[in-house]
Amino acid sequence: MTRKVADCRRFPSETDCSLTITGEEDEVIRAAAEHAVSVHQHQDSPALREQIRETLEDEKANA
Repeated sequence: MTRKVADCRRFPSETDCSLTITGEEDEVIRAAAEHAVSVHQHQDSPALREQIRETLEDEKANA
């Protein structure tokens, strides 16, 4: 299974967040949602988790 990446640097934020989360898709979505709530003051919801899922990228293999 391909690991997924959520990268806060892809989105504008007041804090210039640089967090990157990598792992299995469900793990990344859970961690990214927790981060979005605790750091960026989003409300956790199915819609937030779906937005996160849509922005995930495949992890690039180390060359």
